[in-house]
Amino acid sequence: MTNTSITCQGWTGRLDMGLAPRELEATLLAAADLTVKQVAQVMGIAPKTVEKRLEAARFKLGAKTMRGLVLEAFKRQIISPAATALALLMAIHGMVGDDQAMRVRRGGSGGERKIETRVATRRAECALAVA
Repeated sequence: MTNTSITCQGWTGRLDMGLAPRELEATLLAAADLTVKQVAQVMGIAPKTVEKRLEAARFKLGAKTMRGLVLEAFKRQIISPAATALALLMAIHGMVGDDQAMRVRRGGSGGERKIETRVATRRAECALAVA
């Protein structure tokens, strides 16, 4: 039985979409916001080899930069956030969505008061980093 996907650092990549396994792994690690040196440490190879893998992936997808590579791979559905990370993010969003601590009361003109709910993106990111 062959494995058709790779999961790395909270991202999942499909092997049947044109990238070689090591190119896909380097792309997934780049999507996880790792530097070339960090990718090299995780993959157990030299930074120059990582650069070659990412260069080959960029060439195959027609991207000029590492950011462009990640965006193009995401757009073509070669990579996607891992289901567990996405489920965790949605669970955190559900818990934080109606948090009383996230409400801000602001006085308006004429004594009118409004209640706003702040987007808790940063809190969710911190919770994901801890988990």
